[in-house]
Amino acid sequence: MEVRKFGYIRVSSKDQNEIRQLEAMKEKEIDERDIFMDKQSGKDSKRVQYQLLKRIL
Repeated sequence: MEVRKFGYIRVSSKDQNEIRQLEAMKEKEIDERDIFMDKQSGKDSKRVQYQLLKRIL
């Protein structure tokens, strides 16, 4: 049985770039389909991708 890894990326401003975080996830062999990303403030826990990931886990 294969263990599936998930990743979560959040950047809080339009000026921030998620590329470095995305590359780090790929280095950890996390499949792109299993990486969830939100581009919004961290103070709001109603982030769409974060909530989706919580339902999967």
